[in-house]
Amino acid sequence: MPATQEISESLVRENITRAIADVFKTMLGQSSALATTATQGSEASWPPIPVDGANCAPQVVGTVGFIGDANGLIYLYLPVHFAKICTCQLLGMSEAEVDEAGDEVVNDAIGELTNMSVGSFKNGLCDAGYPCMLTIPSILRGSNFCVEPISSAQRYIYSFECGGHKIVTDILMKTGN
Repeated sequence: MPATQEISESLVRENITRAIADVFKTMLGQSSALATTATQGSEASWPPIPVDGANCAPQVVGTVGFIGDANGLIYLYLPVHFAKICTCQLLGMSEAEVDEAGDEVVNDAIGELTNMSVGSFKNGLCDAGYPCMLTIPSILRGSNFCVEPISSAQRYIYSFECGGHKIVTDILMKTGN
């Protein structure tokens, strides 16, 4: 059984880049491209979303974990206005219909996009010999908040450009047993 610490940064980067590209192209018709990469301990690792002083843009953050030979969490950060656009495209609704339906429908849509993205990432790990299963998705909303990893976790942050908008993935993987 391989240990999580054997998973290379290049495998993580390749899997998340493929997962985001496939899910956003297939489900939303949007092309995405990897824009920046940061790892734990680098100056660019925090914050994952650029903060302009006290004027922090609200975010919708989907998270799904994976457990097995590889263990971790992936947070998918989207600005609220882009989360609404994704919801409109995913569900075939107008912006007025999404506004009328409320935040619950946006949360459900982003939870589904996160689940599909992390599922694709997980499948890449399984194909590389790290069988694992997904946990149930959850949603966070807010601005200017910080997720702190446990000390034994390895952190990878990747930013993607998608249709003129920014998507940030924050991947926390536990190393060792």
